[in-house]
Amino acid sequence: MAAISENKVVTITYDLSVTDENQEKVLVESAEADAPMVFLFGHSGLPEEFEAQLNGKNVGDNFQFSLTPDQAYGDYDEQALVEIPKEVFLIDGKLDDEMLQEGNFLPMADNEGNHMQAKVVSIGESVVKMDFNHPLAGMVMHFAGKVQDVRDASAEELAHGHVHGEGGHQH
Repeated sequence: MAAISENKVVTITYDLSVTDENQEKVLVESAEADAPMVFLFGHSGLPEEFEAQLNGKNVGDNFQFSLTPDQAYGDYDEQALVEIPKEVFLIDGKLDDEMLQEGNFLPMADNEGNHMQAKVVSIGESVVKMDFNHPLAGMVMHFAGKVQDVRDASAEELAHGHVHGEGGHQH
């Protein structure tokens, strides 16, 4: 039986809770058996400490750990709240009111072409306030789950840096 290690395809189920302002755990996400999380260990883009907590675990092992903001997505950064001119969001001279709604996450790119997600915070007369913080920035995250599968990554998966097929990327 293969243990979780570098270049293994890992399948897990989990519940993710965060600590709210009242210091209570609130469930924010679940990956169940019918839609588990599948990732290429060591190439996932997940926080290093997340992978470190799973390293060496085997199929059937349960896990439970917490990550502080400095181990995950950092502290919430007020500087990441940005006002963008409304005309940036025009498509063929019109605003897409379905897309441009408070709370929606939109794909954005900076001047260097780096892609990121940003949350629409508010829509004013001439500007849209966007939040470029990771949605889990500033939060203590609590994971509880189980390792469902561990397998060797294929040469193609290693070359591409992500999982293919069931639960992974389709080309």
